[in-house]
Amino acid sequence: MGMHLRIGLAALAACCLAAVGSAGSAATSPVHLGVLGDPARFDGQTTQSSSTRLIIVGWDQGTSSSYFSRLFATMLGEPMVGLSTGPEGGPESISPEAIARGQGDAVLVALNQAVAEWKRAIYIRPLAEMNGHWNAYSAYNLNGSPRGADHSTAAFRKAFARIYLIVHGGPSVNARLRSLGLPPVSAPTTPAPNAMVVWNPQGYGSPDLPGNSAQAYYPGDRFVDVVADDLYDIGGKAEWPATEALYAAHPSKPFALGEWGLWGVDDPSFVAKMATFIRTHRRTVLAVYYSGRPGSVFDLASKPRSLAAYRRLIAPLGG
Repeated sequence: MGMHLRIGLAALAACCLAAVGSAGSAATSPVHLGVLGDPARFDGQTTQSSSTRLIIVGWDQGTSSSYFSRLFATMLGEPMVGLSTGPEGGPESISPEAIARGQGDAVLVALNQAVAEWKRAIYIRPLAEMNGHWNAYSAYNLNGSPRGADHSTAAFRKAFARIYLIVHGGPSVNARLRSLGLPPVSAPTTPAPNAMVVWNPQGYGSPDLPGNSAQAYYPGDRFVDVVADDLYDIGGKAEWPATEALYAAHPSKPFALGEWGLWGVDDPSFVAKMATFIRTHRRTVLAVYYSGRPGSVFDLASKPRSLAAYRRLIAPLGG
């Protein structure tokens, strides 16, 4: 474990973790709460005090540190920046293999500089839900056919490790890249111990194949600060066993719900179960509701029973 990772995790632990009891014991520290969408609107709905706003950007949307700095300023005290290989709904502009080989380094160096200047804790969430076929950087199509070597799980793991190393920055980046058989980064980077790089699969793969499991994309503990899951209630069904398995698989890592929400249903029992999960899984540091966008299928404004449950059970967990 490198120096920057040790410093970053120590800071996160001091702020977010209750270092007592077993992995299943009740949390004693407040969890940080966030939303994708307008935090002011969402907080007014729920009485939540959001600490984190999630924004997902395409690879080519940010090629300067000033872009990211301006973005951070709109994202509350502990931003969560998602990185995708293309804009929402748009085509892929870079493959995992190309990222691993350094072809996306301009974005990563710009992000490193902005994170280092931010100084406070910040979550960087690259290539989330990578085991979902709807994402261009997934290794598999819906029918189970592989997408080729430049989108393989091996390419993804190398790409993620490169993202981690450059975002954290510092003088040892190129030595660590060389140890992975990856080319050096040509621009200088700045140590950013405040970066929290989030590895965020779905608990189960889609397609649900052994080669498309979450673990197939895991780059190793050295390149992950926080493990996360995305969990939705779809038609009254949520994949809780997969979430439990993902939490259990990484006992040394803080855990987050990178996205969670109600997909077109009003189900207060799901909200209650989420509150129980957060309270009883002490490594949970962050839960981000998706989404607070007005009129979306996730909007709690159209789910009065779930909204009431959220106000009663989730909002009081925040700190």
